[in-house]
Amino acid sequence: MVILFKRTKIEKECNNKNIMAKKYGPKRANLLKRRLSQLAAADVLDDLYNLPQARCHELKGELKGYLSVDLDHPYRLILEPANNPIPKKSDGGLDWTKINEIRIISVEDTHG
Repeated sequence: MVILFKRTKIEKECNNKNIMAKKYGPKRANLLKRRLSQLAAADVLDDLYNLPQARCHELKGELKGYLSVDLDHPYRLILEPANNPIPKKSDGGLDWTKINEIRIISVEDTHG
């Protein structure tokens, strides 16, 4: 999977283990590294969907269009499909089996 970043700041946080540990703490940093490795190893987004501990899912409401991947409760890795055009199914939903580019948006508590 191709991994892009919305902002330079989140890219630096995700690509430097010292910055990541300082910003998120060791536990969340380790989970974030694991999720990024899983994304990089995946061929398509559907591969991550099938990892139950990641609980990758589409968001609703204000965050519609984004996806969430579990880190440590209540924190999530927020991302969006980056294919152009974004693969859709006939019902208008995302076609997870064809999404092979994602953009990392943030790490946040989406319930706070």
